[in-house]
Amino acid sequence: MIETVDLSKEFNGVWAVDGLNIQVAAGEILALLGPNGAGKTTTIRMLTTILTPSRGEAFIMGCDIRSQSEQVRSHVGVLTEQHGLYPRMVAREYLEFFGQTYKLERNKLQKRSEELLSYFGLSDDREKRLGQYSKGMRQKLALARALLHDPAVLLLDEPTSAMDPASARLVRNTIQNLRSAERAIIICTHNLAEAEELADQIAIIRQGRLILQGSPSELKRQLSGKAQIMARFWAQSEDQLPYLGEEAILLEHGTDFLRYETEDPERVNPLIIEKLIQQGYHIYSLERIENSLEEVYLKAVENETGDQYG
Repeated sequence: MIETVDLSKEFNGVWAVDGLNIQVAAGEILALLGPNGAGKTTTIRMLTTILTPSRGEAFIMGCDIRSQSEQVRSHVGVLTEQHGLYPRMVAREYLEFFGQTYKLERNKLQKRSEELLSYFGLSDDREKRLGQYSKGMRQKLALARALLHDPAVLLLDEPTSAMDPASARLVRNTIQNLRSAERAIIICTHNLAEAEELADQIAIIRQGRLILQGSPSELKRQLSGKAQIMARFWAQSEDQLPYLGEEAILLEHGTDFLRYETEDPERVNPLIIEKLIQQGYHIYSLERIENSLEEVYLKAVENETGDQYG
C-alpha cells in the first residue's frame, strides 16, 4: 500500500532524504524514527505530494505521487506536527470544511463528524472556537480530521504529542484498531515505548539515509551482541562463586540470582543449568534479558558507521 524506491529530496545541495526504500503492507504499522533533522517530515511531505522528490519514486495504493497526486491525496489521512487549525473556527465547522474538500456527501459528512467528535471526547466542545482548545484537544481534533474520509493510508507525525496519559492511550488504541481494519500506517514519533508497542516494523533514518530496518525483535537481536541471561534460584551464600564453564561469562551474582552472557544461548543454557544444579543451586527461572528499543535506537544513531545497517 505504501512503497518508496530510492526516494530522495535535495535542498540547496543537501540531501534531506537520500535513497529511502520502505514498504508498508495493508494491516501494518511502520514507525519512522530518527533524530531531529533526520528527514522524517520531508519524507511525509513527499508521500502527501506536498514536496516533489528530487530522485526516486513512491506509490500510495498503487498511485504515483508524481503523476497521480490527486488520487494519492484521496487515499491518505495525514497528521502533521503543525496542525494548521483555524483558531476562529469551531470544531464542527472545521471538520465540515475539510469534509467538503474531500467531496464527502453532506449527510455522510455530518454523521462522520459527530462520530469522531464523540469518539475523541469533543462533542461538548463542538461549538467552542479552536483558539480556546488545549494542545491535547487540538491534537485529537487534528487526528479526527485525518480520519474524516476513512483513508486507507495514514501518515501520523507525533500522534500523541501533548496528550495526557488517558488521551494518549485512546489514540494508541485507535491506531491499533485502524491497523486491524487493513490500513497501512506510518508513525513518526520520539516516543520509543509507543513505537515498540504499535509498530510491526521500525525504520531508523539519520541524515536522510535509512540505517536500520526490521521488526522490534529483529533489531534488538541484531544489535544486542551476546545474549544476556538472568538465572534466579533459592538463596545461596553470596560468597559462593558459581562456575559456568568456558562458554559463558559471569557478569554479576547475588544470593538469589546471577547474570551471564553467551553467544549461543540455545545450546549453552541447558549446560549452565546442569552445572548449577551440580553445584547445589535450586533454579526456579531462567530468562533472556532483552535490550530496550531505546538502547537499540541510541546504538544505531550514535554509531559513526551507521551505513553498514542500510
